[in-house]
Amino acid sequence: MSDLFSLKGRAALITGSAQGLGFTIAKGMQEAGADIILSDVSKSALEKARESLRASGHDAAGSYVFDISDEAQVTEAVNAIERDIGPIDILVNNAGIHKRSMLIDMPVENWRKVIDVNLSGAFIVGRAAARGMIARRRGKIINIASINALMVRPNIGNYCAAKGGIVTLTKSMATEWGEYNINVNAIGPGYFLTELTKPLSEDASFDSWVKSEVPLKRWGDPKDLIGLAVMLASPASDYITGQTIYVDGGWQACL
Repeated sequence: MSDLFSLKGRAALITGSAQGLGFTIAKGMQEAGADIILSDVSKSALEKARESLRASGHDAAGSYVFDISDEAQVTEAVNAIERDIGPIDILVNNAGIHKRSMLIDMPVENWRKVIDVNLSGAFIVGRAAARGMIARRRGKIINIASINALMVRPNIGNYCAAKGGIVTLTKSMATEWGEYNINVNAIGPGYFLTELTKPLSEDASFDSWVKSEVPLKRWGDPKDLIGLAVMLASPASDYITGQTIYVDGGWQACL
């Protein structure tokens, strides 16, 4: 049974993994046996992440700086990873950004930037990694969606649109690449405590609202995603594809 959830001998690329959910997922996959590959747009942040891993007696197989919305950078990075480290067996499309404002006031460049990074970036990196997976007829892709793909609130219309797109992009990838033995699924986190949500968690009224709406009465801890991420990357999910699984503390289960 232990082999069912083992990632031993598998290389996992996790985008946006210098901190937050991505870093935690990377560490969880490493504990399950994967050789992890970190990526981010910040070299200094990646160096700090590597230092943190080394302090705990571990390290990444590699770390790469690239902008996921830039096709040329992505192609170069994926080629370098597969040349220097080996085939990418697992991809976690985690990188994302927020640029908050009401739609009526939102600068078009802020709309485009969030869509480019959060949605188009997953397509660009996913396609680049899938080319090798198709040739090898094996692969696991996990896209990070959000509860905001289904439930929206003011001030984040660009983010909600991008994450809604991730859900259907996941289905499209699963449909087109399934014949090559590639599983594509998404994880939809609820409200988790990260640097990205820090302004919200530090707002007393918003913090109280989240805790009152979630049946488990707390924010998500990034570690709450590890089990599902490992399962979706492992042989345990070999007949699961095209799905978005929400990890929201039960939010959608109640009115």
